[in-house]
Amino acid sequence: MRVKVIILAAGQGKRFKAPYPKVLAEVGGKPMIARVVETVEKSKVTDRPVVVVGVGAEQVEAVLGAGCDYVIQEQQLGTGHAVAQCRAALEGRADAILVLYGDQPLVTPTTVKTITASHERQRPAITMATTTVPDFREWRAPFGQFGRIIRGSNGDVARIVEVKDATAAELEAREVNPSYFCFDAAWLWAALPKLSNRNRQEEYYLTDLVGRAITEGRRVVAVSVRPEEALGANSPEELEIVSKLKFQITNSKSQTNSK
Repeated sequence: MRVKVIILAAGQGKRFKAPYPKVLAEVGGKPMIARVVETVEKSKVTDRPVVVVGVGAEQVEAVLGAGCDYVIQEQQLGTGHAVAQCRAALEGRADAILVLYGDQPLVTPTTVKTITASHERQRPAITMATTTVPDFREWRAPFGQFGRIIRGSNGDVARIVEVKDATAAELEAREVNPSYFCFDAAWLWAALPKLSNRNRQEEYYLTDLVGRAITEGRRVVAVSVRPEEALGANSPEELEIVSKLKFQITNSKSQTNSK
């Protein structure tokens, strides 16, 4: 199975109030986007990732260099729109498209390989990561804003409900969506033009493809990942949480290796 990886990195990150794109904010002394690219390289699931850039494109490209391909998202019209910009560069070159995010730097090579291996075995329309937390307190507080995973009577993913649209009962769900998706490439390119921007942000959301696949009777397979790998940084406060988790993970590995 031929896999191409898209890393979304076009947003400015207004809450950071920084003179550079948020994906260049550092975690453990290294830009978040550089950590994600390293993860993809170590996973060996693809030859080179495609990075979607927009605001501060030259800054991002200067950091990552020639090891990536770049696609420009001129207008910030949502994650679905961002992936659609890659169609000309990738259509016909892959059987599966894995989408990651430049501001989620704790995802591991093992998880990248697990998602793509599951997709290759089962060949659904979408293989998606989910993560489950016991609560939305302390370092897990950011997960409170993640879309909730609602499963059907058969145990499969039935839909994703965004927080602003969720009922009180749905908000009690502790399984959430980190938005790591592996798509059947042919299905993805056919489905993206059907996305609607009829929502509060007037944006085209990649997550809406889950509902479309289910409506079409296509399979959506879920792969569970650790909560630590699912966190991203959309604000200085969340960057601090991610940085602390990175330190803890690194320290834990060092102690294990020394035994």
